[in-house]
Amino acid sequence: MRVEYINPFVESAYSIMKEVLNAEVKRGDLYLKKSSQPVMGVAAIVGLAGDVEGRVLFDMDEKTAIDIASAMNGEVLTEIDDLAKATITELANMITAQAVTKLHDLGFRFDLTPQAIITGQNMRVTDMNVEALIVPFELPQGKVEINVAIRERA
Repeated sequence: MRVEYINPFVESAYSIMKEVLNAEVKRGDLYLKKSSQPVMGVAAIVGLAGDVEGRVLFDMDEKTAIDIASAMNGEVLTEIDDLAKATITELANMITAQAVTKLHDLGFRFDLTPQAIITGQNMRVTDMNVEALIVPFELPQGKVEINVAIRERA
């Protein structure tokens, strides 16, 4: 996976989460995961198609998702309801859209697929023949992992 694909997602995630949550954001060390990885409980997924193929997954546990949605909406939410899901999906969309804009400016051409959100315990995401780069972020609301699995089209 080329580093040119990753940096815009890292930069966008950092700046957008800092702005919309009005909070300190700390990035952890990047690491690779192969093939299959568990999801923490709430994951927003955005697919990429065009010059590259793959997906970006925004992964967090349920409490973190509720706390992020509460902060973004300015009200206390207590469950992963439709508003919380829509808010987490919008956060993923904002980060991905900004990253893709930066990539387009660098000459890469690809489109986003409609985002989806999955919730539940004991789920796994399996990417066939694509390593995923994990970028962990620590927020006051909890841990969010940006999970990027992208490869150039053959």
